[in-house]
Amino acid sequence: MEKEEVLNQERAPIYEALEKFRHMRVVPFDVPGHKHGRGNPELTDFLGQQCVEVDVNSMKPLDNLCHPISVIREAECLAADAFGAAEAFLMVGGTTSSVQTMVLSTCKRGDKIILPRNVHRSVINALVLCGAIPVYVNPEVDHQLGISLGMQREQVARAIQKNPDAVAILVNNPTYYGICSDLRAIVRMAHEAGMYCLADEAHGTHFYFGQGMPVSAMAAGADMAAVSMHKSGGSLTQSSLLLCGENMNAGYVRQIINLTQTTSGSYLLMSSLDISRRNLALRGKEVFAKVVDMAEYAREEINEIGGYYAFGKELINGNSVYDFDPTKLSVHTREIGLAGIEVYDLLRDDYDIQIEFGDIGNILAYLSIGDRYQELERLVSALAEIRRRFQKDPSGLLNQEYIDPEVVVSPQEAFYAKKKSLPLRESEGRVCSEFVMCYPPGIPILAPGERISRAILDYIEYAKKKGCSMTGPEDPDILHLNVLDWEVE
Repeated sequence: MEKEEVLNQERAPIYEALEKFRHMRVVPFDVPGHKHGRGNPELTDFLGQQCVEVDVNSMKPLDNLCHPISVIREAECLAADAFGAAEAFLMVGGTTSSVQTMVLSTCKRGDKIILPRNVHRSVINALVLCGAIPVYVNPEVDHQLGISLGMQREQVARAIQKNPDAVAILVNNPTYYGICSDLRAIVRMAHEAGMYCLADEAHGTHFYFGQGMPVSAMAAGADMAAVSMHKSGGSLTQSSLLLCGENMNAGYVRQIINLTQTTSGSYLLMSSLDISRRNLALRGKEVFAKVVDMAEYAREEINEIGGYYAFGKELINGNSVYDFDPTKLSVHTREIGLAGIEVYDLLRDDYDIQIEFGDIGNILAYLSIGDRYQELERLVSALAEIRRRFQKDPSGLLNQEYIDPEVVVSPQEAFYAKKKSLPLRESEGRVCSEFVMCYPPGIPILAPGERISRAILDYIEYAKKKGCSMTGPEDPDILHLNVLDWEVE
């Protein structure tokens, strides 16, 4: 392909190829079996003819995601250029797939990886798959808000000094609540120690296009970044990008992707990535400026209500909160006597407002390119009314979102070990062999290989009582936990 063609951000090669294909009236004797929707009229009525017509299989004119050489490859080159990366890969297994590829591309069985404990479960899932050993940098906690912050530079330096054989460092950029570590410094420390630096940017797509944003992973010199385009980037759910810097072997990364990613890549997802990348490249600066303005407006209005605390850049301290994502609308609810999950439920059930998540002490309303001021005004009014109608004495509410884990054995060893099921309270002191988490945000309360403490059990029971959606264990009611069949000192 011609270089000037690759760099033309007005192009959307997959979308263009699908539009051409749609007008060719090709007779389908391939999969999918619905045959352009004719075989499943109910589905066609629900999704629309134009959608099912382009739900097609890989073929020469449309390229192949496993080994792209034409339109998909062009779309990847355009994405790499738009995001300032050496390489970009279109991912159709969600950012979970992107995160796991980062870990599997850099770590093998027995390798150490330095990371904060408040990672998404996909990171620890990858450790289960490859057998790498986590070295946790336990983040500082904001005790007022009950949330974990970023990794302090000194903590990372100590982890490197104590584990010079580690192969990689993984950083959240940002956390679910919008908090950023000093990514440039961490990249520099990693590279000086001969380690890769990986960034989970599931919530940082807009860092690449907005003004006044925290630094993006590629701009900071990170080696890989998992970017969730379907969150703030506007693409369809489950579509993602994996970005690579100059130090990565792109051919090897593609091999790792193909170990787990489907061989039947969805053209609906891929075209949505293509179109969304074009939109951000051409208009991202403008649209994210509006998102920041909306978030600032909402923070001011919510803080005027009283009782709530919509936090922002005032948390920045130059280290554990090196920067803050200005689009994040995170609100502390504990002072009105309600857990975040209780406010989350009230907003949905009484006011028809669906926010991103609620946990023990906070809620998050996710703002992005599709939001408008009138919806924000509804949210602010609903929060004011919830305070008036439901405010209680906050004493007795739990506020700690993060509990330091004691890692006893590797996640892989614990997950595949011989295990037994114990009633929840009888599991205290034993080593867990499964995950327990509130979803969203999907940060494990317990991960395989960690010791079960009384504080953790208290947290699980409290979160269940307050209505958090708990996932992970074999027992869906979480009355029992799987533990290692032997006691570990």
